[in-house]
Amino acid sequence: MTTRQVSEARSYPFSEPERLESEPLFRTLRQEEPLSRVRLPYGEPAWLATRYEDVKMVLGDPRFSRAASVGRDEPRMRAHLPPPGNILSMDPPDHSRLRRLVTKAFTVRSVERLRPRAQEIADGLVDAMQAKGAPADLVADFALPLPITVICELLGVPYEDRADFRLWSDAFLSTTKFPPEQVAEYVERMRTYMAGLIAQRREEPTDDLLGAMTLARDNDDRLSEEELLSLAQALLVAGHETTASQIPNFVYVLLTHPEELAELRADLGRVPQAVEELMRYVPLGIGAGIARYALEDIELGGVLVRAGEPVLPALASANRDESVFTDPDRIDFSRDEASHIGFGHGAHHCLGAPLARMELQVALETLLRRLPGLRFADADVEWKDGLATRGPVVLPVDWDR
Repeated sequence: MTTRQVSEARSYPFSEPERLESEPLFRTLRQEEPLSRVRLPYGEPAWLATRYEDVKMVLGDPRFSRAASVGRDEPRMRAHLPPPGNILSMDPPDHSRLRRLVTKAFTVRSVERLRPRAQEIADGLVDAMQAKGAPADLVADFALPLPITVICELLGVPYEDRADFRLWSDAFLSTTKFPPEQVAEYVERMRTYMAGLIAQRREEPTDDLLGAMTLARDNDDRLSEEELLSLAQALLVAGHETTASQIPNFVYVLLTHPEELAELRADLGRVPQAVEELMRYVPLGIGAGIARYALEDIELGGVLVRAGEPVLPALASANRDESVFTDPDRIDFSRDEASHIGFGHGAHHCLGAPLARMELQVALETLLRRLPGLRFADADVEWKDGLATRGPVVLPVDWDR
């Protein structure tokens, strides 16, 4: 085994996130200390993996466990621990059992059947933006309502309640935006809300995804009540949050890279490639991924990780690994190298990745086609603060009329 010199635990994140800039220290760590010791705002110290291959190993090797985090003070950005029955705190076969219940709704084939409806929603939102006139807030007027409408219709959640569950979603992702007691209050409100929707389906069965999950709980006994509630909440939050953040993130990056924007405008057929490259390029989270615990002594990045020690996979660093991606800090829509891991890897690879990809493709293509000359308006971009994800909360835009 190669033995590397390991520094004392650093406070992590290493610096305040600067808009969508990559963490500067990641490059040095990949080259000199690919597995380093860190201490997050909450929880026990951990190892941080920064190289692509090491991150993929942590995410994909069954010797690294999520279930082993239960009952531990796991390293994390937020004060609150994951709720009981959370699919993200499970390993196969329990994780596989829950995932199978909803996988059919998120296959590429199933998602493609939703594309015409997503396109209809996107066009309707642009119609409203044009009718109201520029400038518009791309976040409030387009990026939020598109994925929220889609996931509401898929799950069977009333769209008119979106303001409430958007607030609850922020509470789930809060690092410093809300005090811990308020986070707990909002999380409980969301739990009560979802429990009410499930109770409605027991009275009057529905053919939406929430109805199917309730049926699986009551008739087939394939998940517990706690698992049902937790899974429903996770799908509602994750089902819109990534896309709602990445639409304005992608537009912001394109508007600050005029050559790449012109290239995409000239050939909208390249939008799917652009979505993949932007998923690699844009660091969505302000920290690393969720910790995995070593089930045995494992060599990783030239260091021996002892059984019971947590390792954090830095996806944003892995996606900029110069040993894997040529000129990784440059946007290249023709890139033909290793797959990015913006949606994760292994058993916990994002269940909703096909849905997010489709929505992002529809969003970019629609905005570039329907709003010629899309550009920043003469107003400040406002950025998220105190949340685990990055992105604008207000993105003023203008276009040619």
